[in-house]
Amino acid sequence: MTGIKEWLYRHTFSEKSIAPLIIFRILFGIMMFLSTLRFMLNGWVHDLYIEPSYFFTYLGFDWVKPFDLYGISLLFGLLLLSTIFIALGFFYRISTIVFFICFTYIELIDKTNYLNHYYFISLVAFLLMFLPANKGCSLDTYLGFTSKQEKVQAWSINILKFQMAVVYIFAGISKLNYDWLFEAQPLRNWLKHQTDLPLIGELMQYEFTAYLFSWGGALFDLFIVFILLNNRFRIYGYTLVIIFHGLTAVMFPIGVFPYVMIVRTLIFFSPEFHKNIVVWIQALTARKSKNKVQTEIKAATQNKGTISLLLGLYILIQLIVPLRYLAYPGDLFWTEQGYRFSWRVMLIEKAGYAQFFVHHPENGMKKLIDNKEYLTPQQEKMMSTQPDMILQFAHHLRDQYTDTVIIESNGSEINIKEPKVTAEVYVSLFNKGSRLFIDSDVNLSKIKRGFHHKDWILQNEN
Repeated sequence: MTGIKEWLYRHTFSEKSIAPLIIFRILFGIMMFLSTLRFMLNGWVHDLYIEPSYFFTYLGFDWVKPFDLYGISLLFGLLLLSTIFIALGFFYRISTIVFFICFTYIELIDKTNYLNHYYFISLVAFLLMFLPANKGCSLDTYLGFTSKQEKVQAWSINILKFQMAVVYIFAGISKLNYDWLFEAQPLRNWLKHQTDLPLIGELMQYEFTAYLFSWGGALFDLFIVFILLNNRFRIYGYTLVIIFHGLTAVMFPIGVFPYVMIVRTLIFFSPEFHKNIVVWIQALTARKSKNKVQTEIKAATQNKGTISLLLGLYILIQLIVPLRYLAYPGDLFWTEQGYRFSWRVMLIEKAGYAQFFVHHPENGMKKLIDNKEYLTPQQEKMMSTQPDMILQFAHHLRDQYTDTVIIESNGSEINIKEPKVTAEVYVSLFNKGSRLFIDSDVNLSKIKRGFHHKDWILQNEN
């Protein structure tokens, strides 16, 4: 027990060089600047946040509303400016708060746009708000806004390592399933379309390549953190990181996530490695702080009880959230209950087709809904395979048709006060044939949104 306490103390409250934290801050700011600029230049701000007339909000966050063109432009402008300030260490605390609020708000507008790496960025930004990453190589120290600091408590760096470990290890655990390991799905379907790749394209047509990538990907995710933590094998591990994420970036259109992971894993390198980069930056800029170096960590940071409690709570949440799917019955890939926020990256190939009907509850007459009147093609695609979004859209249709009059083709009028909404949804998983996804007789307008099990999802017979 004493050994465990000593280990926890060493990795929490012992003093470590601040250099890894400084480099992490600088690289985070640069990567987020490039990512945000890319997002804006590609016109995705308009496509995702202006063009849609309806947005799929997250449960409990219905108060998050999209802005008009000027509002969303201002939001992205603040986001872009905050990334520059973070990289420079200028008004760092305010800048990280602004970045976290703006970035997270944008991601909460529409769950259609959910990506694991967006969630990861929000978590890292949240952590950076509490870390003294501006205590060196920053305009804050140069201008005298804060004192320079050479040491930080170990938890300031290790919490970032932990967050990286969570991403990799849970991604590896999620790959330990029959489809991924023994059917090489969905890679077997995807790789055969990559035959035009230089050098390795010809290999993509063979089944053994899909199995090699599937097993290799699972082993990589499960063990890469432990390799990076080992001084002797770290350089080999980082080489694997570059190869793995480099191939992912070339073969699949998943945005900046591979590059983000390549840069973030540098946090596992030794303090000496980061010190050398800091020295190089200081020499390049010929910059000296106006303040003397603070040799001791501020007394305020010595509140070990509070820090231990908050760290423990954060770690517990990060371990529980990805495992919440265990509380739901059925095939996770089919129901997707507990799928988001669980670090499951590129694990399923799923396609769906959904038809919605608004019924007159008394005479049984119904109207077929044209989804395109309400949703963008991307929204319709994502909605048609995800039960919570299907239910949410049904509620939207209910609200649209409450106390309305439908005029039939023969000119007759149908008054609807409390419409019934049903849906016929067919879904194909791993190209194994399209199957009825939900009970088509269920009145979706009467079902409440929530985290409870959706028993109106039909079982996957496969």
